[in-house]
Amino acid sequence: MEKRQFTKIAKALADPRRFEILQQIAAEDEMSCSSLRECQAITAATLSHHVKELEAAGLVDVRRESKFLYLQLHRPAWKAYLKELKKIGR
Repeated sequence: MEKRQFTKIAKALADPRRFEILQQIAAEDEMSCSSLRECQAITAATLSHHVKELEAAGLVDVRRESKFLYLQLHRPAWKAYLKELKKIGR
């Protein structure tokens, strides 16, 4: 994983709410934004911002179906990030 990508992911996960959102997405095969919003006490605009940050970091894949968005953890990026963290921890 490139240092730039690692830094983008680290910055995205530095926000506790965003990390919580990522955990909820990761717990499912796929999660709709509306389902995710029911779990979070935030506005749609705030959720949209967090999802965009996670997507920009490469952690979330977004699928649009009509007006609905469905989210999935981008597992290869997550695994690569964890691998890099492990290297740093040595």
